[in-house]
Amino acid sequence: MTTQPARPERSGPQTALIMDVSPFKPSLVKAVFRDVTSMHVSRSAAWAAASVTRTVLTEIIDGARRAAAGEARKKLIPGDLLTAIDRNVELEVGHKWYDHSPTFQDMTGVLYDAEGVIVPSRKRSRSRKPSAVVGAHRFEAGVKELLRSQGVTAVPAMVRDLDGIASVFLTDLARDAAMVVREGGVKRFGTVTPVMSGQPAPPPFLKDSLRALPTRRGDGRTICRDDILAATTMQLFGGNLRQRALIEACEATTRDTSAG
Repeated sequence: MTTQPARPERSGPQTALIMDVSPFKPSLVKAVFRDVTSMHVSRSAAWAAASVTRTVLTEIIDGARRAAAGEARKKLIPGDLLTAIDRNVELEVGHKWYDHSPTFQDMTGVLYDAEGVIVPSRKRSRSRKPSAVVGAHRFEAGVKELLRSQGVTAVPAMVRDLDGIASVFLTDLARDAAMVVREGGVKRFGTVTPVMSGQPAPPPFLKDSLRALPTRRGDGRTICRDDILAATTMQLFGGNLRQRALIEACEATTRDTSAG
């Protein structure tokens, strides 16, 4: 697949460029999915999952970049991540990472016993089973590429947080996509209606549609693109980020089909 030229970011005139091609390659996506499920992951599903992860991380980095710009900095620190999430609740993803990272201690809270003494966190044993936290380092190269695309760098602690959020988010996306396949559709979150750029956005989900029981096409052994789109609606609640993630995932798979 040939690399496409960068395109202007849509969020503002002073922002940097982002890439059409996700830095999170299908091989990485499939490795994460193998940690979660034995189901086959189609090529289009891998590209869609990579694109959704790229969209989410790009939005998080952009929010942190804006926070740093307010202090005339181009190097991001963990505090910028907290500020970005505080300003935009849509960015609060990858929650399992929060308990692992010192950055989020103030958000998750400190536990006290009956006498008011801080309860130390449990020591994490090294599990033989791969996890999103253990495998977070696999995302470092892609995260740094996204940082460069927005004209910023980040301190090591910030890079680790972005790695962890990306890893946990994609792992959760994989679990939800596998559940969609097992259950034959989205049971709780309504149907997915992806649109392409230039087309009108679908109407907001109504309460009745949230209770719908849509069925999926395809066999019960393969995770397809539409399963990733359905999982995206489960990971990202209604808002601009979810809509953009769905659109860009469709565009990514379309480009891949055209190139392949």
